[in-house]
Amino acid sequence: MTETHKFGTPNPITCHAWNKDRTQVGFSPNNQEVEIHRRTNSEWKLLDTLNQHDLRVMGIDWAPNTNRIVTCAADRNAYVWCQDKDHKWKPTLVLLRINRAATCVKWSPNENKFAVGSGARLISVCYFESENDWWVSKHIKKPIRSTITTLDWHPNNVLLAAGSADFKVRVFSAYIKDIEKTPEPTVWGSKMPLGQIMGEFVNSPAGGGWVHCVSFSPDGNKICWVSHDASINVGDPTKGNTFIKLKTEFLPFLSCIWISNKTVVAAGHSCVPVLYNVRNDELVFAGKLDTSQKKESGGLSAMRMFHSLDKQARSETSDTNLDSIHQNAITCVCIYSGTKSKATKISTSGLDGQLVIWDINSLERSIQGLKIE
Repeated sequence: MTETHKFGTPNPITCHAWNKDRTQVGFSPNNQEVEIHRRTNSEWKLLDTLNQHDLRVMGIDWAPNTNRIVTCAADRNAYVWCQDKDHKWKPTLVLLRINRAATCVKWSPNENKFAVGSGARLISVCYFESENDWWVSKHIKKPIRSTITTLDWHPNNVLLAAGSADFKVRVFSAYIKDIEKTPEPTVWGSKMPLGQIMGEFVNSPAGGGWVHCVSFSPDGNKICWVSHDASINVGDPTKGNTFIKLKTEFLPFLSCIWISNKTVVAAGHSCVPVLYNVRNDELVFAGKLDTSQKKESGGLSAMRMFHSLDKQARSETSDTNLDSIHQNAITCVCIYSGTKSKATKISTSGLDGQLVIWDINSLERSIQGLKIE
């Protein structure tokens, strides 16, 4: 039901991405490099190391059809990597024109452009300029006033969702008229010049938190995000700037993604992937994917252990293992098999250096009460 993979290093995995047929994975072991590994049965072999960055890699995305990798890092740079005839990865520098760290990167669905978020309080929408044979960017600036922490593309290849450290989630138009035709109207709006705000959600500054991850629904008509106040949220543009907010009993989530039209999986500091169903105007807890955890009356065992140790003012040295597959925070969730409208497997990576593949269908059958809608 679950596959656990380790790569011979205890280093945390910052982020990971798969190639199209899922035989190769690229990830950053929390440094300035990206490792490309190929899977043969249950064994992994290191194929290549992408080592052009000078500082810690913050984001990686692998375009399935064009087979291009894009990476960004705290060195303020992004590179597009293509394979040569010897199957070695060669970088092309992207002109981001930013003066702060690049924090996240995402290919558009059509793979003809990508977006890079940064600490420079702007988004670089990048595309290939064939005349000069390089990747250039156009900026989305207003009204961003803080670091962009997460990005996701609408299925129409034009709208772009961005979460930031100012407790806000915004949907922008990332339309590049030089390379694409005029977009069709959506529930988010009809006029879409570059940088146009199509929606904005304020994640309650009084008791909210900065946004860790954002994800468009499969049809693009809703948006989900998780933030540092341990909440999961769903916004609907047809209902204005209002959104469904659920304060959870878990530690803050760091990543989320839709796995069906009404189900979201989220994971983070509690070390366990959790499912939520969207029903009308509410979010409903649907279950945990990790069956190795013992039942807890309130919260997770990691939180309970922390409270116990804190109350007794002592340190515990006899047993540091959590009763979960991941032994530290989960930093990245990706779809391994299927699509956002019907995912059958997902993959998670975390600070424990593990990559875990979860078979959602078999888990739904085996875990009592787990329900995907």
